[in-house]
Amino acid sequence: MHKVEIKNIDKSKIEITGEIPADLFESYRKKATENLSENIEIPGFRKGKVPADVLVKKIGEMPILEEMAEYAISKAYPEILAENKINAIGRPNVSITKIAKGELLGFKIQTAIMPEFSLPNYKEIASEINSKKEKVKVSDKEVKETIEQIQKQRSQIKSEKENDKDNTNELNDEFVKTLGDFKNVEDFKKQIKENIQKEKEARAQQKKKMEILENILKKTDIVLPDILIESELNKMMAQFEGDISRMGLKFDEYLKHINKTREDLMREWRDDAEKRGKIQLILNKIAVEEKLKAPKNEMEKQVSNLLKHYKEADPDNVRTYIETILINEEVFKFLENQK
Repeated sequence: MHKVEIKNIDKSKIEITGEIPADLFESYRKKATENLSENIEIPGFRKGKVPADVLVKKIGEMPILEEMAEYAISKAYPEILAENKINAIGRPNVSITKIAKGELLGFKIQTAIMPEFSLPNYKEIASEINSKKEKVKVSDKEVKETIEQIQKQRSQIKSEKENDKDNTNELNDEFVKTLGDFKNVEDFKKQIKENIQKEKEARAQQKKKMEILENILKKTDIVLPDILIESELNKMMAQFEGDISRMGLKFDEYLKHINKTREDLMREWRDDAEKRGKIQLILNKIAVEEKLKAPKNEMEKQVSNLLKHYKEADPDNVRTYIETILINEEVFKFLENQK
């Protein structure tokens, strides 16, 4: 058991102050000297086989003590986290407060931690928003405009193929049959109306889903560590780069065209990244509270499919990515079912 003092710096960062006893600190000397001697050439000695006293004369005592400290703290740090149930994230910032031969090792470690927060009554929030009935209607005008757009697109395709700019597509039974499995114009209009209805219902459902999350977020006090915001920003940037690449553009050229740098985009997106990070933490916590898990068969299927397309991807990262998406979907289903 390590004797340490833990102090909250803010809601998302702590400072751990502690000491490693002199005898335990000294026990890392052999390992430290062996490692340092691997990278030092001394005439008459093979690399890695330089005696400790010769090494001290060559480089001094302090580099050895610093190497010992690195080994000692690397071993102690995860044990301290486990003993004190600290959910640390990212790389810790370590500073040595006391170091000398034959003495104890003093240290301070600052680290970001996963923020602790309480959820509001998310079931009640979801139920209240779900109770709002929004009737989705499709007008004849919307159907007409959609059909005209389809006719226009078909005319453009034909014009390009046949080099005939006057080519038109009259709305008749023969024309609609060229577009798909339609019996006649009335059947075509009916299916167009049904498709628009489904699209509008899906948008309304998505809007309701976001309204639930926004209302839960408003009533949840979370201080997000910078490291989580940076992580979310990096995800957003990778996704954006991928979108630009799929459009057949080079990302650096695109940035020149819009007269911005990556840093400009990161600054502009920061608030959005913080919001996304908070929402993901909320979804994670609801999943834990309600014991919601990713469907195993669906997860294996999606992981397998993704790895087929991205053979160089790390399987563990792919699994984490898919699991997060599927668990989020389970949380959304749960919230949508609150009546």
